[in-house]
Amino acid sequence: MALTEIAERMQRGLDKRPLDQIVKFDCREAGSITLKNGRAHLADLPADCTIHISAANLGKLMDGKMNPMAGFAMGKIRVSGDMSVAMKLGQLLG
Repeated sequence: MALTEIAERMQRGLDKRPLDQIVKFDCREAGSITLKNGRAHLADLPADCTIHISAANLGKLMDGKMNPMAGFAMGKIRVSGDMSVAMKLGQLLG
């Protein structure tokens, strides 16, 4: 799944339940998605919480094919910054 498609799906989630904090999904060389001010930006912007994940694994996460806790435990997902913000992201998945 391309980052543009993932960002569009995240935007639909933000339209229903916006986040107050800034969250970035850092997909290394594939790029970044930053959720800021109720919008999903295809940009590497400063954030309160950064989720480090490959684009392929972010697609799996969005499709429900990867459990976030299992991905974190297996090292496929790393979090830097405010962990409590990361815990609020369930509203955007799927």
